[in-house]
Amino acid sequence: MTTNATPTIKCRVITHYLDDQSEPDQQRYVFSYTITIANLGNGSAQLISRRWLITDANGKKLVIEGEGVVGEQPVIAAHDEYTYTSGTVIETPLGVMQGHYVMTNEQGDEFIAEVSPFRLSIPNILH
Repeated sequence: MTTNATPTIKCRVITHYLDDQSEPDQQRYVFSYTITIANLGNGSAQLISRRWLITDANGKKLVIEGEGVVGEQPVIAAHDEYTYTSGTVIETPLGVMQGHYVMTNEQGDEFIAEVSPFRLSIPNILH
């Protein structure tokens, strides 16, 4: 689990290797990640967009940018959380993902909520 804090936003990440959807002989490793975004501030915040950098063990980099997450641009009330699950595919059994969300506060000011690097790895690959 990875945690990162922006002045009022804290992100927690849990990853899972999806063995039943992966095809190692085809260099296809599928992972899900569940992110909980906690708003620790005194006002609501809306998630506008996201940017991810995914790097596999061969150094191959993939940048993903888009509006919202899983088709939503959630408004997270003060002292509340929003949790979603998504996924990614990489060509190696080990990789790293990191990024950020562009958020707005109640006044309409944009700010960045960073998500620290987190590992994508098949079980027992690292000791």
